[in-house]
Amino acid sequence: MERPAWAPPGIDISVPSVSRIYDYYLGGSHNFEVDRQAARRAMEFMPGLPKIMQANRAFMRRAVRHAVAEGVTQFLDIGSGIPTFGNVHEIARAASPEARVVYVDHDPVAVAHSRAVLAGDDRTGVVPADLREPKDILGSAEVGRLLDLERPVALLLVAVLHFLEDTDRPYEAVAELRDALAPGSLLVLTHASYEGIPLSEEVAGGAVGVYRDIRNPLVMRSQEQITGFFDGFELLEPGLVSMPDWRPENTGPLAEGEQPEDPYAFSGYGGVGRKA
Repeated sequence: MERPAWAPPGIDISVPSVSRIYDYYLGGSHNFEVDRQAARRAMEFMPGLPKIMQANRAFMRRAVRHAVAEGVTQFLDIGSGIPTFGNVHEIARAASPEARVVYVDHDPVAVAHSRAVLAGDDRTGVVPADLREPKDILGSAEVGRLLDLERPVALLLVAVLHFLEDTDRPYEAVAELRDALAPGSLLVLTHASYEGIPLSEEVAGGAVGVYRDIRNPLVMRSQEQITGFFDGFELLEPGLVSMPDWRPENTGPLAEGEQPEDPYAFSGYGGVGRKA
């Protein structure tokens, strides 16, 4: 298998990566054939996966704009993945030129490509770290350089917590991050769930099985279980809802020729909470 010029040395390009699969769903070009094969297998069971990822990105953009509107201009994006058009720093900067962003990921391709895209930008940083080890993130040089934890920060955990099994202690990881943040900080979160998927759980479970087979288990949690991640945060209206239902920008009737939202977009949940 030929190694692309952009692939960092030392990574195994024969093993699928969830961040590169996500990049493929979004139409990106920083993925390998092994990632595309895994994505296509998952889509055999759940063909609307790209629509879910698009809804996820659209939610993230609305949440970032909301954070800036509330005066929060510091962002800690954990599980940030491979940079694509409309990333956090681009959305935040459009609303506030002084916005600062730290991206965190443990995928070497995501880290390397993020550093290449952000080279020369002194208000963004990239940290190679894992959500399972919050102290490594909070103690990193980039967080120390860019974020003032005595002031509110928007913590983004977008499409990442469902890759942590209960044995990874995800609730404890979120709580450790929460405790390090100042009052007024925001938690921006999305999470996969069987609830809302326009398929039977048995059929959707086939896609979940693909992720298990590539040793990146996808943990589908209920709305109640996902709400537990907001312990210590006040959920903002409209609460934990399907992603298109969180403060949609277009609430009027469909314009002539406009198509309704794809049913797959309503799979899973998104929400924003504020630390008291």
